[in-house]
Amino acid sequence: MMASNSSAQETGRWSLAGATALVTGGSKGIGRAIVEELASFGATMHTCARNEATLNSCLEEWSAKKLSITASVCDVSARADREALAGRVAAMFDGKLDILVNNVGFLFLKPAVNVTPEELSRVMAGNLESCFHLSQLMHPLLKTSGKGNVVNISGISTVTGFPSLPICAFCAAKVETLSLAVEWASDRMRVNCIAPGVITTHLVDDCKSGNNPHVQGVTSPDFVQEEIARTPMRRAGKPEEVWSLVAFLCMPAAAYITGQIICIDGGRTLS
Repeated sequence: MMASNSSAQETGRWSLAGATALVTGGSKGIGRAIVEELASFGATMHTCARNEATLNSCLEEWSAKKLSITASVCDVSARADREALAGRVAAMFDGKLDILVNNVGFLFLKPAVNVTPEELSRVMAGNLESCFHLSQLMHPLLKTSGKGNVVNISGISTVTGFPSLPICAFCAAKVETLSLAVEWASDRMRVNCIAPGVITTHLVDDCKSGNNPHVQGVTSPDFVQEEIARTPMRRAGKPEEVWSLVAFLCMPAAAYITGQIICIDGGRTLS
């Protein structure tokens, strides 16, 4: 019997069964991968994105895979949308949330001197304000769970300098992760940040194409190749190399990890 109990406890340390989770921007790229990974470990998921058609397509695929995932349309850069999302999540999960993954972020490749006030406002609303405000809104739900977990998806521009990426550096990692990890620890909540380098997602494809209106002032295909050349492992990362760490940080096995900014970059920040 003791061996059986020990085995069950060990299995529980690596499971998300019974957990509730919200992942923003879960219809494509890293966000979608995170949604599917957490659901596969047993979490009941809700995600959001701006494009309703894309979300509906995802929901059909998730239903076919028998994953417990719901979704709603939300532009997290808009305050009213964030407040409406918080209301839906509170009602859906009976006022309790175990996991919040702030995944949404906007990418601009543009020299600092050319950044317009409108672009700065958009990045601050999408990368910083949305993350901080959603964490505020979800705090009561996370506290009620007794094991609240916030994971912010950022980028290595928060820990190392990047020409043409100045405004992207103003993101969630430093502003939120470190301070809230200390402040909310007494509420039995953990806050961590994952900072990916170049990952093979639609964002990298956009950079390579050179057709993205948010990629200006640089030769975007060269930017990706130059970053890979600076990476000791000499390749871009894969989405699964990000989502696996998110899942781990949300598990009971990681219960003593908080306030960390973890780079997934093939060694890029060391070079």
